[in-house]
Amino acid sequence: MPVRPGMTVPLPGPLHTHREKLAELADLGYTDIWSAESDGADGFTPLALAAAWEPRLRLGTAIIPAYTRSPACFAQCVASLADAAPGRFAIGIGSSSDVIVQRWNGIPFVDPYKKVRDVVRFLRDAFTGEKVSKTYDTFSVDGFRLGVRPEQQPPILIAALREGMLKLAAREADGAIINWLSPDDVPQVTAVVRGAARGVDKEIVARIFCCPSENAEVVRAGARFAIAAYMNVPVYAEFQKWVGRGPLLQPMWDAWKAGDRKAALAAIPDEAVDQLVVHGSPAHCRATIARYFENGVTTSSLAILPLDPELKHGDAVRALAPVVND
Repeated sequence: MPVRPGMTVPLPGPLHTHREKLAELADLGYTDIWSAESDGADGFTPLALAAAWEPRLRLGTAIIPAYTRSPACFAQCVASLADAAPGRFAIGIGSSSDVIVQRWNGIPFVDPYKKVRDVVRFLRDAFTGEKVSKTYDTFSVDGFRLGVRPEQQPPILIAALREGMLKLAAREADGAIINWLSPDDVPQVTAVVRGAARGVDKEIVARIFCCPSENAEVVRAGARFAIAAYMNVPVYAEFQKWVGRGPLLQPMWDAWKAGDRKAALAAIPDEAVDQLVVHGSPAHCRATIARYFENGVTTSSLAILPLDPELKHGDAVRALAPVVND
């Protein structure tokens, strides 16, 4: 599959100010933008603006939680954006986490594997344009017919951390979205997808956390907060154990469980930070990002972390651009 260098959106600043910034991304050689949905902008609005403003960019969600929209509403959102950007939109779906789904949205975080699978199956059914009256394992739909008929059905990707969801992405979706891993972890993850895909090419989208700064002390200190926030969520903790990073992170987990947040941060070793966050000179960062692609990633979604107060987001975007030469 073609290599696609992408960037995470929304970019800093109010959404209505992003038109020129999106054009610059395309000028710099970025091919994709990928939105997320947690506690900021929703996952569709930044992409809808980009659909109208910058036709050179492919649009994707990484990710929309499977739980936080009803099935019919979900299908309408996906079909509307696919209709706005024919052939340029991919819908990424994931279970998200108990924090976002249950604590923030008041929805029970139950059977995440089945929920994601059922939403993917329902979208496939809805995209046919036929009336859907069906009982899935986690919800039922009675008589819904999707009234928006996009010229091209969007690819569906599944956010996956461990083997069960990775295999689901290979069997029932067009690819997988992966997150919080090092370049050296990629072969272990992609091997599962390839094995379950049985010879069918699948897109592998990786969100890669970056800070092109040589102020290693400041970057590592800030990165520890992000790592602690994510890696104490059970699904991420289990993923880190699966890829073999458990021994590095166990002291952090022990301190966190004991309620000592300060000790937990201090217990995250430099080695773990350097594996999970790409930082250093722009040349070093670009070389590290290239290793993700060499090891099986087909599409990147660079997430620039504001860890160095001296580094502006726009400068980081330009420093990491695929057309930049040393």
